[in-house]
Amino acid sequence: MEIDLGVLVPLVLIVGFLYRLLTKNNGYFHDKPIPSMAVKPLLGSTGPLTLKKYTLAGFVEYIYNKYPGAKVFGLFDNITPIFVVRDPELIKKITIKDFDHFIDHRQVFGNGDNDSPYVLFGKTLFAMTGQKWRDMRATLSPAFTGSKMRQMFELVIECCESVTQFQLKQSKNIQTVEVSEMYKRFSTDVIASCAFGVSLDSFRDPDNDFYRNGKQMMRFERLSVALRIFANQFFPTLVGKLGIDVIDREHNRYFSGLIMNAIRERNSKGIVRNDLINLLLQARAGLLKHQQEKEQHADGFATALESDLGKVNSAFNMTDTEMIAQAFVFFLAGFETVSTSLMLATHDLVLHQDVQQKLFEEIQETEAALDGKKLNYETLQKMQYMDMVVSESLRMRPAAVFLDRVCVRDYVLDDGEGLKFTIDRGTAVWIPTHGIHRDPKYFPNPEKFDPERFSPENRQSIDPLTYLPFGLGPRNCIGSRFALMEIKASLYYLLLNFKVVKNDKTPNPLKFRKGFTIAAPDEDVFVDLVKRQP
Repeated sequence: MEIDLGVLVPLVLIVGFLYRLLTKNNGYFHDKPIPSMAVKPLLGSTGPLTLKKYTLAGFVEYIYNKYPGAKVFGLFDNITPIFVVRDPELIKKITIKDFDHFIDHRQVFGNGDNDSPYVLFGKTLFAMTGQKWRDMRATLSPAFTGSKMRQMFELVIECCESVTQFQLKQSKNIQTVEVSEMYKRFSTDVIASCAFGVSLDSFRDPDNDFYRNGKQMMRFERLSVALRIFANQFFPTLVGKLGIDVIDREHNRYFSGLIMNAIRERNSKGIVRNDLINLLLQARAGLLKHQQEKEQHADGFATALESDLGKVNSAFNMTDTEMIAQAFVFFLAGFETVSTSLMLATHDLVLHQDVQQKLFEEIQETEAALDGKKLNYETLQKMQYMDMVVSESLRMRPAAVFLDRVCVRDYVLDDGEGLKFTIDRGTAVWIPTHGIHRDPKYFPNPEKFDPERFSPENRQSIDPLTYLPFGLGPRNCIGSRFALMEIKASLYYLLLNFKVVKNDKTPNPLKFRKGFTIAAPDEDVFVDLVKRQP
């Protein structure tokens, strides 16, 4: 066969160029005094995850345990070098003490500089960078204080009571439910009410547009989404200029329309509702300011507290699209993350009936003390054993299995004990939350579900730098109070009215999705709800 050199030579040159492009940084960690994982072209060190040989949590735990004596080690996520920090004191330096060097997240999901109204993720608080993030965080943080959660609590309770009544009206005393689906519908109703100002009933109207669009949008394992994320890693500037978002444009358009319609109706009719839209409108007008809480609210152990940086009074001149984006990320966080956390906590209670019984007894005592009144935010916050159960469930399976930061200017990392090197500007850092939570050095017998770890007597011995379900430092999760409020309120109403038990279709252990995707079960999780007798 005759070889056409005119075709072969350019092809070889192109392949050589691409190979060089993909491997030029492979020796990045060789002059650093830290171990590093093997790297393969294009796949980097995360190939086993990309090829779906691990769950995301399983991979984080695997790499965490790979270098048990190291405070820091290196790996490549595709072609991007990552410093993985295992040591709590160094984690404190990066996330708190020297935060100014690590203010940003990696830009995995789009560019916030694009002006398109249908590119939303890059305009969310999570994705914002630099001074823009600082201003937005300070503007929004007064919307997520204990007093504001107290005002929003009534909306959450309405959703809890609605789903409870739906389940109680089923004819059978024992009914089998798929808990992932149940909590996704519940979370949809909560988010629709609290973030979008829309009253839904996803149990009695199971195919409503809001739920259907949300469920389709959250399928991040789709090939089209994976390609967009992949393209953004290699060509972020081009992706940003083209207005490519991780979310499909039809879904951006749908949810944007909901929010703008709600805003127009409120402005024209003078409607005031204690929800996120109202808080965002107040924030945009500069009416939300940090002030001393009139009432002291007990915070759950897992609550991420606001830093001084977030308490600076600031008025961020939000565009309509930026305001929509903040409500939008509320949906992204709540639909899958909160519903999955609820499912996991329920599964824990099903497998540990002694814990469920003890929690039920606390709920009974609380209900009796309310003397016919509705559950309120302060009472829920004071439930000690409830907080212990939720804290332990979040330890075993944190929603964010790792935290990420980007070094925005060269940083000399020095542990004071001989480890010293430079983290270069633009390099990323991972903090392996799931690995830390499963380290027996910090949590003895870590595979055991044991709420007593978080009893008032025992929690004093927990290093707060090793318990990170909602992150750490100024860039922690702004919505932790809301998430905990929703989880606890849902469990309260569920166990008040039902005993939850396993059946033949209850998986044990749970199997999770493999690959670089949201930590969620890869199977249906069925349990039985047994009506409690009055």
